[in-house]
Amino acid sequence: MSTSTYPENITPEYVSQLTEATSTFLCPLSANVYGIEFVYFKVRDLESGMVLFEVQSEEDSVSEPPQDDSFRTVKYQLGPDFLKLKALGSTIDFLVGPREVRNFRMIERHYFRNVLLKSFDFNLDFCIPNTRNSWEVIYEIPELPADLEQLMIESPWETKSDSFYFVQNQLIMHNKAEYNYSDLS
Repeated sequence: MSTSTYPENITPEYVSQLTEATSTFLCPLSANVYGIEFVYFKVRDLESGMVLFEVQSEEDSVSEPPQDDSFRTVKYQLGPDFLKLKALGSTIDFLVGPREVRNFRMIERHYFRNVLLKSFDFNLDFCIPNTRNSWEVIYEIPELPADLEQLMIESPWETKSDSFYFVQNQLIMHNKAEYNYSDLS
């Protein structure tokens, strides 16, 4: 896919004004000129301390650069109890390539159909080149009306999110997620 198929000059202000999940990715894989690679991800309930999920890549293996966008969308099967949580802690470990990273910003927007549920905005000031970094973020979960929660439970994969990653206000990565809150049993 050529870079000409992607919109130009996607800014934090632009993504913060989106009213629904994007239908396409807003930057190519090649935009990640800083060589940032996520190698560990853990999400836990802050109230109980229970780890909800944890994923770790093989750091020793040399990863081949992805050739398509298929890995940029993750599907989470969470169950209805997930909607009762008040706050989540997320630990993200990532590698940085040979360039320093200044003002690494993640904007994450969650939607049900065309309704914005919550927007999160996190910033890391600086990452040294060729390092492994750990980023801990706290997500305060909004209290949703009971009828909306029920509709989300009855509508698997219609809750979606976009995660936008910027370095010095330049979009370098864009990932998507879809969520299923239906009963897991």
